[in-house]
Amino acid sequence: MAAPLYRRIAQQIKEEIQSGIWKEGEAIPTEMHLSERYEASRVTVRQAIKGLVEEGLLEKVQGSGTYVKEQKIEHNIFELLSFTEEMRRLNKEPVNKILHFELKEADDHVKRMLKLADGDKVFYVRRQRLVDDIPYVVEDTYLPVSMFPNLSYGIMAGSKYDYIEEEVGMKIKDSFQEVIPILPSKDIAEALTVEDSMPILKIQLYSVFVDGTIFEYSENYFKSDEYKFTLRASRP
Repeated sequence: MAAPLYRRIAQQIKEEIQSGIWKEGEAIPTEMHLSERYEASRVTVRQAIKGLVEEGLLEKVQGSGTYVKEQKIEHNIFELLSFTEEMRRLNKEPVNKILHFELKEADDHVKRMLKLADGDKVFYVRRQRLVDDIPYVVEDTYLPVSMFPNLSYGIMAGSKYDYIEEEVGMKIKDSFQEVIPILPSKDIAEALTVEDSMPILKIQLYSVFVDGTIFEYSENYFKSDEYKFTLRASRP
């Protein structure tokens, strides 16, 4: 039995989106135009579009029209998830490529963020976070050697938070984040495979255990064409 006409139309629209004929963020033709194109009633076309909106491929904007939805990763800044946890929620398996791993004395800024004493050492790790071989984030992390003396290259190639909670046995409570739009430095642009003239998002953060101890300071650089940041605001 042939599929209903609205499903066949929806499938054709989906194939055009996937092939790049209709690009993310672009408005699709009007219902009238589509009904002429597919030789179908506007009610049938509307049903096809409704299904694609529910599927997350299209989105309706009040008073403007229907658009191909941008398939950016949604990062909720009020929810403390590691990159690995965030990707696994989307049924994706991330890969961490270690670009730098070194033990060094904390500079003044890192010392202040981690509340360290003069001469205290930190592990500095730069990781390129990839999904399907595409770099999404570059992360510069500073961790006190006194808290994580056994930290290794292999551990940081996996999930940092899994290591801290499951192997070290410490419970993470909060992360305090500041989001800053910037132009990337040459090395960050290269690691994210973007032009250095393309704006990106930088998040500076420090994280604490349930006892209030600061255990991490990180500077994360997000590809703005792959990520969007959301928050929920409520009236008191």
